This record gives sequence, C-alpha cells and structure tokens, in this order.
Amino acid sequence: MELCFGWFLLVASIPAIFAQDISHGSIVVDGTMTVAQTDDNFVCATIDWWPHDKCNYDQCPWHYTSVMNLNLSHPFLAKAIQAFNRLRIRVGGSLQDQVLYDVGNLKSPCHPFQKMKDGLFGFSKGCLHMERWDELNRFFKETSAMVTFGLNALHGRHKIKRSLWGGDWDSSNAQDFMKYTISKGYQIDSWEFGNELSGNGIGAHVHADQYGKDLVNLRKIINELYKGSQSKPSLIAPGGFYDEEWFVKLLQTSGFGVIDVMSHHMYNLGAGVDPKLVSKILNPDHLNKAAYTFGNLTHIIRRHGPWTSAWVGESGGAYNSGGAHVSNTFINSFWYLDQLGMASKYHTKVYCRQTLIGGNYGLLNATTFVPNPDYYSGLLWHRLMGKVVLNVESHASPFLRSYAHCSKGRAGVTLLVINLSNQTNFIMNAQNSINLKLAAIEQNISRDSFTHNLKKTFSWVGTKASDDALLREEYHLTPKDGYLRSQTMVLNGIPLELTRTGDIPSLNPVRVNVKSPITISPLSIAFIVFPNFEAPACR
Repeated sequence: MELCFGWFLLVASIPAIFAQDISHGSIVVDGTMTVAQTDDNFVCATIDWWPHDKCNYDQCPWHYTSVMNLNLSHPFLAKAIQAFNRLRIRVGGSLQDQVLYDVGNLKSPCHPFQKMKDGLFGFSKGCLHMERWDELNRFFKETSAMVTFGLNALHGRHKIKRSLWGGDWDSSNAQDFMKYTISKGYQIDSWEFGNELSGNGIGAHVHADQYGKDLVNLRKIINELYKGSQSKPSLIAPGGFYDEEWFVKLLQTSGFGVIDVMSHHMYNLGAGVDPKLVSKILNPDHLNKAAYTFGNLTHIIRRHGPWTSAWVGESGGAYNSGGAHVSNTFINSFWYLDQLGMASKYHTKVYCRQTLIGGNYGLLNATTFVPNPDYYSGLLWHRLMGKVVLNVESHASPFLRSYAHCSKGRAGVTLLVINLSNQTNFIMNAQNSINLKLAAIEQNISRDSFTHNLKKTFSWVGTKASDDALLREEYHLTPKDGYLRSQTMVLNGIPLELTRTGDIPSLNPVRVNVKSPITISPLSIAFIVFPNFEAPACR
C-alpha cells in the first residue's frame, strides 16, 4: 500500500517538476455559517427531444438519444444513472413546446418529429405515444430516477408576429396526459411549463403577463389532480433565459404561491463552433461573468418571489449541441465544476446538465453510452459535496478556484479546488477560520503562547485537536496522457474506464496526512475531504 501511494506521489509530482512556477498560499474555510443550501439531488441531467437529424455546423451529434427513441435497455445507461443513487432527470428541451400527447381527446394524428422548413426549429410537431411513456416510467423506476417533465406551453396559441405567440394556453392535452400519468401511479417530482419562451425567446416567446395567467391555470389543475396526494409535484417555470423585467412581471402576474421554482438556462461559453471555446473555459474572468445572472436572479426572487427557489434548468456550456472535441473532453470539467460551485453559492437548488446523453455535451457518449469525463465530475460532486455551502477564501490567484461544502452523508467538509493555470503548481495550506480566530484571541491574551497558537492555526479539528495522525481523502482529476481534450479522465493516476461488465469503476481516494499542504498541479482538479473538520454549520 505504501509503495502504491509513493508511486502516486511521484506521478502526481511530474507536472509540478516541469511547471514554470510554484505558488504557496492558504485556503481558509469558514464552517461557522451557511452561505446557501442546495437540494439533496442538486446534480441533474436532461433527456432531450431532438431527433437524429438535428444538425449544427454540418454535424449531427444527437444520433438516437431522443426521448422518443433512446435505447432504454442499454446496460451502460441504467448503470450510469444508478451510480448516482437517485439522479434527477429533466425531460425537456427546445422541441417540448411542439409535443402532443397521444391520450384522451387528442384529435391530431400521432406522428414523430419530421424536418419541416417553416416549422419551429425546422421541425414539425411531434407526438408521444403512451406506450413509450410507459417504457420511460418503467425505466425511471428501475433506476430510481427523480423526474422533472417539461410540458408543451405553446399548445393552442397562435403566432402573432415574428417569434411572438399569443392567445391562451390550451391545457386540455396536458391535463389528459397528467391524468394518465397519475392513473398509472407514475411519480413525477415536478412539472415544468415551457422551454425558452421567456424574454425574446429562442424561436418563440410569450408575454410574461400571458405566461403568468396560464401558470395560475396550471397550478389549479395540479392542485385538483393531486388533491389528497402525499407527494404533489412542484410547478417550475419558465425554463428560459434570464430576462429581469420579464421574470419580475411573471412573478407579479402569477402571484403568491403559484410557482415553486424559477428555472433559467445558461450557455455562458457561447456557440459550440466558437474557436475560442477552450480559452473561455480557462479564463477566470469569463467564468466570473455567470455570477451576474446568478446574483440578479437571487435578488429578484428575494424581492418579488421569496416563496420560490432558483434552478438552472438547462446548461451545456456551449449552445447548439456543444463544442465538438471540447464539450465531451476533460477540459470541459473546468467549466462544469466551476459552475456547479458558483451556482451553489447563489442559492441554486438544482443544476441540470444538458445532456445526460445526446449532442456533444452529453455526460455519456451518444453512440457507445460510455461516460465522458464530465460524467465522473458530476458523480464525484454528487457523492462528496453536501447541500450546505460554506464560505471559502483564497488570495493565491484568480486561476485557482475553490469551493467548500459540508461533506455529503458524513461529518466534515469537502473542498473543491480547480487549477486553471497551465504553468503554476499551487501548494496550499488549508485552514479553519475558527482556529484562526481562536489563535488571534489567545495571542491578544498571552503573547507567550506563540507555539501553541501556531499549532491551532494549522489544525483542522479546532478545539478538539490531538497529536494523533489524521488523514484526509484526495481525489485528483487529470486528463489521460496530459491531453486536455482527452475523453478519458484520470483519477489519482488511474484512468476511469468501465469494468468488463459495464459497471462504473470505483472512485477511490488517496489518503494523506491532514496537516500536510495540498498540491494542485497545473490544469488539474481536486476534491479534498476533511473528515474531522470542525464546522458548526454542518451539524
């Protein structure tokens, strides 16, 4: 065991040897106060409606991953979901507002999506057969998935001009669909109303006052259909891009207690074809721009809709199916994990990744179903980062990003550290703010106890410190062979690959003396778990 660990340290130190710079500093975690709190099932992934002939930039990366035709019997798919032990899945996407449900009094023929020149997003309306809905729900039950389903919010409306749609929403088809779902005993965690119809919309938009009026109607339907139920689904809206004036008006029009969740979409890296995609991912100034949206949404919720919470209902980094040879490689995890950390700090309860499978940004490969690097990033977050968000400070460099949460399912704190620099090897001392304050107080009382104070300052167990050797867990993530666009992630020197039976590999940490400095190699990511961290906020 000691020999294996020594070999890991040697391998891990190679990037540092060739790094141009070594930077020493401190990371201070404040475990005394909760900054924000996420949902227990914060990590979420979408299954979209896009058919195989959805193409961008002369590429058609969706294959057969649609809600309509995804191979639910593929063993890799079920095992990938089950590894999360309750993954939240959002069924939705651009075409959801053209989906009809083959149930009840539907008078239209039930045809699949077809290419249509004048259709919204270039496609005709599509139809979900109840046999397929039955198959999906059997699959969701087998994999213990939590389901958010996006309803068609354009049904019954008509185009007024350009992308503006008007008229009341026709709820009849959705209501019949919900009745069928309830009659079958299918568990839906939340119903979402519409996709990207807020503000100026993407392809189509609806005025906020009309949208709010329709949400009041939908809330009445949900309350009636689920009367007496012990698990009434949440109502989520609008599932679109943030527009302050539109979002405020929606809350004001719909009124108190109608909407449970304000969901918004984020694609802050720009178009998937952008040649600067990689440089944006590694640019801390660009990553920081997302904070503006998170902060503004937090503000308007507090002021105009404190009964609601915020979700990122869809985010794939780069839009239009993601960036080929970028979104499905190791380098994308810098953006993905950084945004999970940032969203958490701004009171985001759930973060849905576009997609679970499909496009270039899928967590799983669209044809082989083998996990891409971001799958493992999301899985490690889900297993290690608890719902209580803590404040963390480091002045080492803007290229060193750090986030801290109470550990999930156990005592202690987990730290996520992201090194965006291609040349700096950061060697950091992790510190507990409680002990820094205690040391400062004791220093004022007695300046003769300097050695005792110094020992407390660098202790992770606060007032319960002992001389016993304490260990922390480290999960260092790097790309295979140092190639940032590798589709294979390496954990502590071991490539993450499915087992012979298609199971997700074990994600094992290395254990290090808790008092030793943390070394973060250039262009790498690490989760650090401190099991004995004294944090009152985590009790």
